[in-house]
Amino acid sequence: MTSRSMKNSSTFPSLKDHPVAVIGLGALFPEAPHLAAYWQNIVEELDCIKDVPPSRWSIDDFYDPDPTAPDKSYSKRGAFVPEVAFNPMEFGLPPNILEVTDVTQLLSLVVAKQALQDARCLDSPETVLQRTGVILGMVGIGSKLAVTLSARLQVPVWQRALENIGLDDESIRQAIDKMKAAYTDWNENAFPGALGNVVAGRITNRFNLGAANFTTDAACASSLAAVGAAINELTLGHADVMLTGGVDLDNSILTYLCFSKTPALTPRETVRTFDESTDGMLPGEGIGMLVLKRLADAERDGDRIYAVIRGVGSSSDGRYKSIYAPRPEGQALALRRAYEEAGIAPQSVGLIEAHGTGTAAGDPAELQGLQQVFTPLADERQRIALGSVKSQVGHTKAAAGAAGLIKTVLALHHKLLPATLNVKKPNPRFGLEDSLFYINSETRPWLPDTGDQLRRAGVSAFGFGGIPARTNNPLPHDSWHKHADTACRNPQGIATTL
Repeated sequence: MTSRSMKNSSTFPSLKDHPVAVIGLGALFPEAPHLAAYWQNIVEELDCIKDVPPSRWSIDDFYDPDPTAPDKSYSKRGAFVPEVAFNPMEFGLPPNILEVTDVTQLLSLVVAKQALQDARCLDSPETVLQRTGVILGMVGIGSKLAVTLSARLQVPVWQRALENIGLDDESIRQAIDKMKAAYTDWNENAFPGALGNVVAGRITNRFNLGAANFTTDAACASSLAAVGAAINELTLGHADVMLTGGVDLDNSILTYLCFSKTPALTPRETVRTFDESTDGMLPGEGIGMLVLKRLADAERDGDRIYAVIRGVGSSSDGRYKSIYAPRPEGQALALRRAYEEAGIAPQSVGLIEAHGTGTAAGDPAELQGLQQVFTPLADERQRIALGSVKSQVGHTKAAAGAAGLIKTVLALHHKLLPATLNVKKPNPRFGLEDSLFYINSETRPWLPDTGDQLRRAGVSAFGFGGIPARTNNPLPHDSWHKHADTACRNPQGIATTL
């Protein structure tokens, strides 16, 4: 993954000289069917973590507090999106394909419509729509329909197992028929209905958009990787408007087993990011989308501008302990590249929305990377608020960067510093008392303290396989900067506002 800050030639377009504006937002997150509810939950400091509902998986079948129990999750807690009314006719979809269309595709249409309406794009001329594209972050196993379709392929395994225990042919046939009935049938619509990339394609199809559409998989950094790719489309002139963000609605038992056996889940009832007692994350679900446009075009067209993106930095961890062990130096490298491109000092930001999963490896590595770049000046200490929306909505995985970015954009827009929940005593290993950072434990007004009176913030995300990237922007609009790592990192961003 190459960042603009790694390109030394002046022939490459720079976000510093050609910034990108955020002109629309859409969201579906735990206890929040739309953007306004998401922000309200953040301001009201709502903890959305709860027991796994039966609609996701059976606690009786798959929960065991013993982390070594085979095929069991030692956690039964998480955060889940609410039920959303979906009218297929609203999007021109025949009802008979719903059973073989993954829920991520259907609900992504709902959130895409939110964001495009917020940006006032739906009534645009066809010439504008033809230069509007969609790039979304989504992990490869993010389609629950693919799992159930694959389960039907296990019929030969079931057959041999039942034969080996001595069942007669008729009993075997009846048993297999009953097991197959629990899974979705294959038909001509099943293949596209299960594909992750069709999440983006379905949006361009239903809204008649003509620029690029695809999904990116950078694990938990996927949505910020998608944002970076969308910015490329704009700065290179391949599109005029881009819908981007992340999608992850998979809190199935497969997700819980993946994190249980890593292990990365906390056995506790809540997420305690940055607290001395933190010992893991809890999964969340969500879809977050942003509409991006070149700043000059947005100003020309009179668009509402939430934020301005002015720099992107990315890096890789290189050879390190393991493919999923985050490296502080990789995070720091991405941060430096982003601030260098944006042309602002790291110390000028007022808020860092960290990846902040609460894991024993991730949080210390992230804080060490930040402290390598954000060096205190003179006697200055604890001036930059540090937070993580995961303390409220869990780790939304591929949508994590979008969740943090949207939170940060709205924090700038409303001039508030949101709280981070469940931090009774910051982890002493972080050494925050001797750093520029402090944990913001209550929502409060955000008063700028920089000489240029701009509010700036950062957003971070990283994932298995490692991608750090960072962007930043000090324009007289809300703006953000992200850093993403190409090893086990999450992108991070900086934002500013008057």
